[in-house]
Amino acid sequence: MGRPKRAARGGLIYHVLNRANARMEIFKKQADYEAFERIVADAVERTEMRILSYCLMPNHWHFVLWPRSDGDLSAFTAWMTLTHTQRWHAHRQSAGSGHVYQGRFKSFPVQQDEHLQTVCRYVERNALRAGLVGRAEEWRFGSLWRWRYGSAEEKRLLSVWPIPRLAGWVDHVNAPLSESELAAIRQSIRRGRPYGDPRWIKTTVRRLGLETTLRPRGRPTKGS
Repeated sequence: MGRPKRAARGGLIYHVLNRANARMEIFKKQADYEAFERIVADAVERTEMRILSYCLMPNHWHFVLWPRSDGDLSAFTAWMTLTHTQRWHAHRQSAGSGHVYQGRFKSFPVQQDEHLQTVCRYVERNALRAGLVGRAEEWRFGSLWRWRYGSAEEKRLLSVWPIPRLAGWVDHVNAPLSESELAAIRQSIRRGRPYGDPRWIKTTVRRLGLETTLRPRGRPTKGS
C-alpha cells in the first residue's frame, strides 16, 4: 500500500508533529533544546515559514505552521529534521548508529477560526499535560513562554496570527481541553484529517485530495 497523500498547499495552516525513533529522548538538557531552536530559526529564514505556535518535548515536537507557498511546509520540515539529525549525530559522534526520528512528520490542515485557537491551545499546553510544569507558560521550550516572557529578538521567531488570540490567552491554554476536542485532534493526527467544522472539512478534503483520511481503516465488511 502506498503512502497516504500529504497536504502541502500554501496559504493553509497545518499542525505538524514528529516523534523520536523508539521513543528515545532527543532533548535531554537545555542545550539540546536551544540547539534545535537555532535550527528552527535558520529554517524559518530559509523558507520564510510562519510559526504560530510550537512546543518541544523530550521525545517529540509540535508546530502550527502557516506556509506562504505550495511546498514550503515540506521544505521547512525536511530541512529542519535533516539538519537536526545530522547535528545530533555529530554532537554525539554516533553517525550510522540509527534513525533519530521514527519516520515522516505527520500533519493536518486547520481551519482559521476557533479551531486554530483550539489546536494552538493543544500544542502550547503539551508540557503541562505531560506533568513537566505546573503552568503551561513555565515551559521554556515553546511558543507560549516565548510570547509571554521572551525578548524582542526571541519573539521574532513567532508570526502574527490570522485571527486574534482569545482574551486571557494564557489562562485559556492552562484550562484543559474537552474530551471531544482532544479526541478530534488526535484523530486528525492519526489520519492526517483536516480539523475544522464539517462543511470546511468536506471542502478541504475535496480540494486537497484527502478523501482517504475520512474512510474507515481496515478491510470493508462483507455486503458493504
